[in-house]
Amino acid sequence: MIVPSIDIMGGRAVQLRQGREFMLDGGDPLERLEEFSVAGEVAVVDLDAALGLGSNDGLIRDMVRRAACRVGGGIRDIDSARSWLDAGATRIVVGTAATPAFCRALPRDRVIAAVDSMRGQVVVEGWRTATGQGVLELVRELAPWVGGFLLTQVEHEGAMRGFDLKLIRAAVGAAEGVRITAAGGITSAAEIAALDAADVDAQVGMALYTGALALGDAVGAPLRGGIDGLWPTIVADDSGRALGLAWSSAASLRRAVSERRGIYWSRSRGAIWVKGESSGATQRLLAVETDCDRDALRFVVRQEGSGFCHRGTRTCFGDRFDLSVLERVIGERRDQALGASVTRSLLTDPDLLGAKLREEAAELALARTRAEIIHESADVLYFVMTALAGAGATLADVEAELGHRRRRVSRRPMEAKT
Repeated sequence: MIVPSIDIMGGRAVQLRQGREFMLDGGDPLERLEEFSVAGEVAVVDLDAALGLGSNDGLIRDMVRRAACRVGGGIRDIDSARSWLDAGATRIVVGTAATPAFCRALPRDRVIAAVDSMRGQVVVEGWRTATGQGVLELVRELAPWVGGFLLTQVEHEGAMRGFDLKLIRAAVGAAEGVRITAAGGITSAAEIAALDAADVDAQVGMALYTGALALGDAVGAPLRGGIDGLWPTIVADDSGRALGLAWSSAASLRRAVSERRGIYWSRSRGAIWVKGESSGATQRLLAVETDCDRDALRFVVRQEGSGFCHRGTRTCFGDRFDLSVLERVIGERRDQALGASVTRSLLTDPDLLGAKLREEAAELALARTRAEIIHESADVLYFVMTALAGAGATLADVEAELGHRRRRVSRRPMEAKT
């Protein structure tokens, strides 16, 4: 699996060679995040904080609200580590502060220890000082206390000349099941495939920024098997509901990731198929995921128009009523230029909507039987979804917010407000 990397200095995405030599300005980090997040989790590194030159705190906090980010750079104490986890970082990457005592004070599965290697020896202080400790020794020491390792081969970082696969495989053995992410010198889809076959993820920066490696090729690199060069592709909406089944080729996947659209391979036509090009039922591609066996894909899309099926239904398995259907109906009412409906009245009268929300929430609070709770919950959900539609928000946005809250490690007691 690829983990695209965004290194930030002075509010800009940059690439350095061996942590010292400036190579290129990669532009706005938020734009890079939008580009890279289709591949899954993105590594965000605050180089200024790591080097003691300042901080990009506000920018990175915005980034972790927008996409799944593992955050590193300058995390040297428990309070800052917890602060990033509370902010929504999926995981934190800790450098020299990563000791058994430090790591066991945090959720193990959300801590990645950064191990920087110069020809097999651990280096610190911006990769300038050799510790004399072997990489494998440090990996064995920390493996019981962390959920992952970031192994950077400093001599290959930013050079785009390959890496030491033998060392990485040895580190996998020393880690005893703790997953390793390799960084430094990774330039091709073939190298990502080799790392994935060794149960190692690939953190890549320079090759993506320079265009030497297409992100779509990197995403598809771990795929194996397939049928005549095609992979079954489950198409799901942004709430995870399956819309149908399609097929992807290497070429269609490359285009889909590059253009962020639902683009597939049509077996009947023997050509690339852009969903909605003729019907208007287009798709915005949000994420591409490979399954555990690396022989199938899932496209997470934002479906527009009538739906995914050529018969005009939302899914290829027919339509059934669920909250996503209600969401679409409310959205249609919102967008109607003319016509009267209860929903439209609520959307055009915030005071009325507020009153109904308070009324129905109070009735739910007083409900006692199963039937009463179901009935009142349905009322509350309808008015909540109407409020969301009025704000241009969706259930997927609510799910994302709950996901951020789930990642918090600091908990407040549940108390009623007076």
